[in-house]
Amino acid sequence: MQLRALEQQDYQNWLLLWQGYQAFYKVEIDHQVTEKTFTRLLDPDEQMQCLVVVDQDRLIAFVHFIFHRSTWTTGDYCYLQDLFVDQNSRVKGLGRKLIEAVYEAAAQRECSRVYWLTHETNYQARMLYDSMAVNAGFIQYRKNLH
Repeated sequence: MQLRALEQQDYQNWLLLWQGYQAFYKVEIDHQVTEKTFTRLLDPDEQMQCLVVVDQDRLIAFVHFIFHRSTWTTGDYCYLQDLFVDQNSRVKGLGRKLIEAVYEAAAQRECSRVYWLTHETNYQARMLYDSMAVNAGFIQYRKNLH
């Protein structure tokens, strides 16, 4: 297995994982948004990045993360937005490996924090997250505008 940055030729395999991620969260993201997201993930001028795990030329996991400014520090924050491991490849430590890779990328950029959200019912992932970070206890409020 290899951990590396997303590449242009990964689109079809990434799309399968992206669709699996959406199915897990019971959402459907518009195809145009998906296309734009993939383009952004490859653009070196974007603050959005993607790392993937490849096993025999097949993507089996990804993590999307975004660097952004903060009003609380002089250094950037890193928001780990999406993490997904193919159902047949779970319980192999890939989620931990991807989070540690994001920690490393954030440290290289001198970020002061890596943070993420998960659904309260995502119990399996929360066991991992509890071992790797602190649950800060915040509750998310949201108002969708589109």
